[in-house]
Amino acid sequence: MRDAMFHDALDDLPESGAKAYATVDARGVLTSWSPGAQHLLGYTAEEVRGRSGLDLLYARSDAARIAEGSRALRPAARGQVALRHRDGSRVEVGMWVHPLVTTEGESHWLLQAESADAVRRKNLGRALLRGLFTESPFHIDVFDTDLRFVAQNARRLKGFKDQDFLGRPMRDVAPPGMLDMAAFEARQRQVLATGEALVATEVRARPPDAPDRQQAFSETIVPLRSESGEVIGLAHAVFEVTDRVRARERLALVNEASAKIGSTLDVLYTARELTDVVVPVFADHAYVNLLDPVLRGQEPVAGPVAEGTALRRAASSSVPEGPAEPVVATGDIDPFTSGTASLFARALASGEAMLLTGGELAAELALVDPQRAALVHQYGVHSWLLVPMYARGAALGTAVFLRFRGEHPFEADDVLLAQDLVARAAVCIDNARRYTRERRTALTLQRSLLPQRMPVLGTVQTASRYLPANGEVLGGAWFDVIPLSSARVALSVGVVAGRGLHSAVTMGRLRTAVRTLADLDLTPEELLTHLDDQVTRSQDEHTDEPAGGAAGTRCTYAVFDPITRRCAMAQAGQPLPARVSAEGQVELLDLPSGPPLGHGGAPFASGEVTLNDDELLVLYTGGPADVRDPDTDPHVAWLRESLSDHHLTASTPLDDICNALIRHLPTPRSPDDLALLVARVRALAPHRHITWELPADPEIVGEARKRANHRLAEWGLQDLEFTTELIVSELVTNAIRYGSQPIRLRLIQGRNLICEVSDGSSTSPHIRRALETDEGGRGLYMVAQFAQLWGTRYHSRGKTIWAEQPKGLP
Repeated sequence: MRDAMFHDALDDLPESGAKAYATVDARGVLTSWSPGAQHLLGYTAEEVRGRSGLDLLYARSDAARIAEGSRALRPAARGQVALRHRDGSRVEVGMWVHPLVTTEGESHWLLQAESADAVRRKNLGRALLRGLFTESPFHIDVFDTDLRFVAQNARRLKGFKDQDFLGRPMRDVAPPGMLDMAAFEARQRQVLATGEALVATEVRARPPDAPDRQQAFSETIVPLRSESGEVIGLAHAVFEVTDRVRARERLALVNEASAKIGSTLDVLYTARELTDVVVPVFADHAYVNLLDPVLRGQEPVAGPVAEGTALRRAASSSVPEGPAEPVVATGDIDPFTSGTASLFARALASGEAMLLTGGELAAELALVDPQRAALVHQYGVHSWLLVPMYARGAALGTAVFLRFRGEHPFEADDVLLAQDLVARAAVCIDNARRYTRERRTALTLQRSLLPQRMPVLGTVQTASRYLPANGEVLGGAWFDVIPLSSARVALSVGVVAGRGLHSAVTMGRLRTAVRTLADLDLTPEELLTHLDDQVTRSQDEHTDEPAGGAAGTRCTYAVFDPITRRCAMAQAGQPLPARVSAEGQVELLDLPSGPPLGHGGAPFASGEVTLNDDELLVLYTGGPADVRDPDTDPHVAWLRESLSDHHLTASTPLDDICNALIRHLPTPRSPDDLALLVARVRALAPHRHITWELPADPEIVGEARKRANHRLAEWGLQDLEFTTELIVSELVTNAIRYGSQPIRLRLIQGRNLICEVSDGSSTSPHIRRALETDEGGRGLYMVAQFAQLWGTRYHSRGKTIWAEQPKGLP
C-alpha cells in the first residue's frame, strides 16, 4: 500500500508543457476545444465545433480501440493514437480519456492528449525520479521545514521499526542512542538557513542490535525549493560506508604503526611501541612475548622452535578497565607458553595466527594456569588472537591481542591487520636485536681497549670516569695511568674526533702507542711529537678515512716524579689541566698549548709544576682548548662548583670527587666523549730513597755494594742483597768504564726495589750474549736475567740505566 502511495504521489506531480484538451458528448461530437489542442493539431475551436471526434483520427480503426478502452473505465484510460493535423500530416500523441457526467446526468468524455515526444520526455523524467528515489541504493528521506517526514523511499535503515513516519520528526522514530540527534537536527537547520547542501557528511551511529559496534554513514542533505526559489523542504540521501571507514581506519593504524614502531634500537621499547599502538584502537589488551636469544641480542635459530621453549614477557599494554598490574612481569617467563602442546608452541611451529573465543581460551588456560583462566571470566574476555612473530625466516616470539569490552570479536580482516602490524614490528625488533648484539660487541671491544683497573701506586692515587656523548656507548676517548721507571707515573687523557667503532679502534691504537712511547722514557713534548708523526702516517695510509679518523686527536700527557714532586706536562689541543689544593682551591695550569695531532703546526712544548702532597691533578677531554682566563673559562666554574659540594681533605674518596664533577658538567657540553682522570699525588718519603755521588774509580765498586747492602738491611730487604750486589756492581762498573762524570747511584724503595746508575755520557749500552772465549760483555745480560725490568733513560746531561726487582714494600 505504501508503494501505491508513492506511485500516486509521483503521478500527481505537476507536469510541464502545453496539453491538448477537448470534450465530446455521448454522440462523440466535440463540444469544447482548448488552445493546447489548437496548437497540437492546428484547428481552431470554430473549425471543430459540432464535428465528430472520429474525424480527427488519422486511422478510423483506432476508434474501436479507444471506445473499448473507455468502457473498461479506470479513472483515466490511456493509450497511444495517431491524429490528423489540419494540414493532413500524422501526429502521434498519447491520449487520456476521462469519463464525465453532466448535471443532467448525460455521459461526456474529457480527452487529454500530448505529443509523443512530450510523453516520452515525461516517462523518462518519471523513470529518472523513480530510479533516484524508489529504486535508489541510498536511503532517502524527505522532510518539511518543521523537520517532519514527508516521504521516504522503501529502503529502511537497520534498527528502525516498521511504522508510519509521515508527519513525525526523526527523534520520534529513531531507536534511542542510535544517533546524535542534536547534531543531526543542527545540520538540518543549517541547510534550511543557508540554502546550501551538506554533501557527504560522515555520521556515526550505533545499531540497537550491536551497541558496541559503530556504523558509519555518508549523509547528504539537499534543500528542496519551490518555483519561487523558497526552501520548502529537505531531502536526505544516506548510504552506509562502514566497510570503507574501517578500511581507512585500518590503513591509518598501519601508517601510525609504521611511524611509531621502531623509533629506537631497543628491543623492549620497540615491543612496547607495538602494544601501545594497538591499545585501545584495535585491542583492549595486548602483550608481546619474545624468545630468550632475541632479548639477549643473540642470533635466533631459523627453522622450527625447539619443543618446550619458553617465552619471556617483553611488553604489555591495557585499557584502564584492564588489569592494574601485568599478570606476567617484564622479563619473566610466561608460564602459559611452556610445554610442547601450548598454543604458543603450536603457533610458532605452524607460523599461523590462532583466534579463540573466551571459552576456548579459558579451557586452554585451565590446564596450565587456573588463576589466569579465572581472570578470563572476570574481565569477560570474548576474543583472543595470537600472532607468531618472524623475521628473516627466524622465530622471534609472539604477539597476543585481547578484547573484553563490548561484544564485537576479532574478524578475518582484523587477523590480517594484526599480522601486518606484527610483521612490521618484527622487522624493527630484529633490527634492535642485531643492534643490541653489535652494541655489546662494541662495548666489549671498547672496554678491552680501556684500562680494566688502575694500577695501585703509593705516590699517585687515581680515579676515572668515561662519559659517552649523547648517550652513545662507543667513542674515542681514553685515559691511562702508566708506571714508569724510578717510581715515576705517567698520566694520559685524550679523545679521537668522532664516534663509533672506527673511533674506538683508533683510540685503542693511539693509547697503545702512548704506552709504547712512555716505556721509552720520552719527555712529554717528545712523546707528543712522535705520536703526531704516527697520526700523520696513519692519515697517509687512509686517504679516504671517514670522520672519526686519527687526525684531530687531542691529548694531554703528564709525568709526575714523586721524589722531586715535579710534574712535566704537554698537551695537544686539550683544555688546560686543573690543580686543586687540599683546601679545594682550583687553578688552571699555565702550560704551552699545541695543535691537535695530525694538524701540523708549531712543535710541542712542555711545562713543569711542583705539586704538594694531597693536591689533585684533574685531566679531562672536551671543551675549548684556547680559553685561559679563569674568570671566563666555563670549566673553571664547573670545577669550582663541583668541588664546593665537598669539604676536601686528604681522605676524601676520589670516586666521590669524580661523581661530583660528572653531576655538575656544563650544559651543553662538548659533542665528543668525556674522559676524566683525577690524581692525588704524594711525594715519596725521604727515607725510601737515597743517592750517592761516586768517583770514576774502579775501587769504589766494592764500597757501592756495601752501601747498598746497608740500606737494604735498614729496609728489611736482606733477601735481595745478592741480586742487588750483582746489579750495582755491573751498572757502576759500566758507568766508570764507559761513561763520564758525574756518576750517581740511587736506590728507591717503591712497589719494587729500583736500582739506577746515572752518568754524563749519552752512549747507549747494548745487551748481547757473550761467547765463552770473551772476557767481558756479560754484565747487562746478567742484569736482565736477575731484574724484573730494566732500561735506559736519557736526559739533557747523560743517561740513567735502571733495574727493578720485585718484592719491594708498597
